[in-house]
Amino acid sequence: MGTRWSSWSVRLRSLRHSVRGRVDAIVARIARIDTVRLLIVGYLSYVLAGWLALALPWSRQGEGVSLLDHLFISASAVSTTGLTSVSTSGTYSWFGELVVLLLIQFGGLGYMTLSSFMVLAVSGGLTPLRDRVTRVTLALPQGFEPVAFLRLIVRFTLAIEAIGAVLLYPSFVASGAPDPIWQSIFHSVSAFCTAGFGLYDDSLERFRSDLWLNSVVTVLSVSGAIGFIVMHDVSLSLRNRRPHVTLTSKVILWSTFWIIAIGTLLFATEEPTVRNLPLLERWSASLFQVMSASTTVGFNTLPIGPLSSASLYLLALVMLIGASPSGTGGGLKTTTFSALWAEMTSVVRRRNVTTFLGKAIPEVRMRAAVAGMMLYAMTLAIGIYALALVESSPLPDLMFEAASALGTVGLSRGITASLTPTGKCILIALMFVGRVGPVVIGMSFFVSRPETTAEETQDVAI
Repeated sequence: MGTRWSSWSVRLRSLRHSVRGRVDAIVARIARIDTVRLLIVGYLSYVLAGWLALALPWSRQGEGVSLLDHLFISASAVSTTGLTSVSTSGTYSWFGELVVLLLIQFGGLGYMTLSSFMVLAVSGGLTPLRDRVTRVTLALPQGFEPVAFLRLIVRFTLAIEAIGAVLLYPSFVASGAPDPIWQSIFHSVSAFCTAGFGLYDDSLERFRSDLWLNSVVTVLSVSGAIGFIVMHDVSLSLRNRRPHVTLTSKVILWSTFWIIAIGTLLFATEEPTVRNLPLLERWSASLFQVMSASTTVGFNTLPIGPLSSASLYLLALVMLIGASPSGTGGGLKTTTFSALWAEMTSVVRRRNVTTFLGKAIPEVRMRAAVAGMMLYAMTLAIGIYALALVESSPLPDLMFEAASALGTVGLSRGITASLTPTGKCILIALMFVGRVGPVVIGMSFFVSRPETTAEETQDVAI
């Protein structure tokens, strides 16, 4: 008996060493992968996992939904876009809606954020690989510590989403909505993660006159869109550890305020469909719609189809600029737009140094901004051309749909569900590129040294 047990012990030790060696080899191979490529694989794994989960029989309420539609919803949720080819509440069971919500949460926080936070809770530190990928995922500027930043992100996210759900609850109860607790949680997470997914087929149009719900959703969306860098600076300032916020935070707050303010003024004064609304409702609806495009949250309280061409063009411009780095939103990013604006004004004024808010912008940041703008414009142009080749919808509708997908906004003129399978695949690609970032996708083709990748990509989101 003792000899037999000894033999099994030797076999178990040998098997354990063999498994450990294989695991170490896999980890070593992963560590050699370029950070940007690992980031792409990570987001792709989220999309595929969500696709499989949504395709399960207990995720659906009925039959007739194609695998492509499940993939479309998964990609839209992970990219926090909100474009839907099928009704979320009409197609999926409570479990399916929960899967969508988890995909939104993981996509909004960014690849590896939650898993890295769990590793921190257990081990108290990050491996070099996780540290590198976290810096790229969150587009952290120099001087930001990933460990402290991760803790702030998760705590702040869970706190504001919980508060948002509590504040939304009275509105859903008053409206007679089924399962108001679930409605409140779902819409709070969707708003903060700037996903725009809702449990109503008309988005939030039925709540246009509910100023309380509009205000709560606006605060949640702006909080997610301005990014965790701003929250980090505000947190330090409140603790008297830093007298002033960083230049990045100032640029984000300045540009976000003026984009929404100017956009609201133009929309409220020029859009015909809001002119007959009561004065307060007219301005609140205009503010909400411009805010929704700017933060890339994608909710709407006004029907998008009947909007004038000028208003659609305005919303398209705003959502292409998008939210801010290290936040939950998409788009070109407000900091990139601000850097390009600063470069333009410096050239016009014949200045040798590019400055913004009195501070010089480093040349590497300007190069990143120009590269980001060009890659973004090229991706959008290719996406629109590809859609025009395979779809029969009017070109303005296709342009708006492509801009919404790449900006991870989710606003639509109602053509998403009627797109051909090829058209849906094009939108899936645009949503994925919009979430990961055109610059990161571009770098994945050329960057081959993992030692420099993390440093270089920190300058991508100016």
